[in-house]
Amino acid sequence: MFEEKGKKYKTHPIDPDPKYKNVVVAKFVNHIMKDGKKSLARRILYDSFDIIKEKTGGDPIEVFEKALQNTTPSKEVRSKRVGGATYQVPYDVGKKRGMSLAMRWILEAARSKSGSAMEKRLADELLDASQGQGSAIKKRENMERMAEANRAFAFLAK
Repeated sequence: MFEEKGKKYKTHPIDPDPKYKNVVVAKFVNHIMKDGKKSLARRILYDSFDIIKEKTGGDPIEVFEKALQNTTPSKEVRSKRVGGATYQVPYDVGKKRGMSLAMRWILEAARSKSGSAMEKRLADELLDASQGQGSAIKKRENMERMAEANRAFAFLAK
């Protein structure tokens, strides 16, 4: 009867990662990838998983999933123009968008660090995020804080 707002589109099915047989890992590889160099992106992720395994002695996939879970936001703000004023309106974040934001923030944080190889920086950021600290977690907290501060404009969300 009622349709959701927004465009309807078909999502392309993603094959699971060949090594870990995990779709989320395959999506993360696609986020890492630049200029179509998927084998390089896979090598970076696999090497960072090896570093995580060395440091923790546990399963790197568990650390990876915990990091994504901790970094995924529940609220975000979007600009909405009403009359002559622009308001920051808080919205709930959908599951897919939340996962995409979390992946983007973790990679952004790893790329912004300088010095060591990308594998090491990514491993460090994943470990930090899995423990509830690091740049990606700060980014999520800032977004949720902004949404909380602007919840007076929530009635504008439609």
